Amino acid sequence: MSDIEQFGTDRPEAASVASAVGLVSVNVGVPTVIGTNRWGNPIRSGIVKRPVTAEWLRLDALNLEGDRQADLTVHGGVDKAVYAYPSEHLPRWNEELGLDFGIGTFGENLSTAGWLEDEARIGDVWAWGDALLQVSQPRSPCYKLATVTGRPDLLKRFVRSGRTGWYLRVLRPGTVPVAGPVEVVARGSAAITVLAAHRALTAETDRGALEAIVAEPTLADAWRDALQQRLAGMPPYEPE
Repeated sequence: MSDIEQFGTDRPEAASVASAVGLVSVNVGVPTVIGTNRWGNPIRSGIVKRPVTAEWLRLDALNLEGDRQADLTVHGGVDKAVYAYPSEHLPRWNEELGLDFGIGTFGENLSTAGWLEDEARIGDVWAWGDALLQVSQPRSPCYKLATVTGRPDLLKRFVRSGRTGWYLRVLRPGTVPVAGPVEVVARGSAAITVLAAHRALTAETDRGALEAIVAEPTLADAWRDALQQRLAGMPPYEPE
């Protein structure tokens, strides 16, 4: 059984022609102090990323070489090994907020081009160098994004906009070229885009659509658990 078949993407679309993902920048960082909480205690986070200047990196099951997370109870793990964020969103954020967000602002490992949340699908498989990755869930922001940007309102804006980016799990570790290429070599379900999975948790959603997303085998377990709570009657998620 191939790596792709093992992870539930042995659909007819998996044989479709590969499509390129624009790779604008690869970014990594280790935990640093980004501020203090209301009690004056330091806040540590790996959200601050810097572009990589090396030609190649090693990608293992949990991290890109040189990248780490501070709080492993909510960040990182096999379903959130790599975070991709469309660079196309940055001009719109800057226009809306009057700021100068640049590459890495959202803590992304991969600053991409050519794919947005309504195009990328849960279960899409990316080939990058020797490695295979799979889109697993949208990003749900934590308070550290507001801390590092100095915008307390950003969490609600982020959720309401749907400009979330997405996490990828590593199906096959390998050595990856920082300049790319990255190709989408298998597609997930057409009905379950990253945006659809995000809205299923954060907006009123038809029960049938919720059940279909919960049943998607390539969806991250944590996102599935949250959607099952929605099916049990919990209201849509809204950041504080």
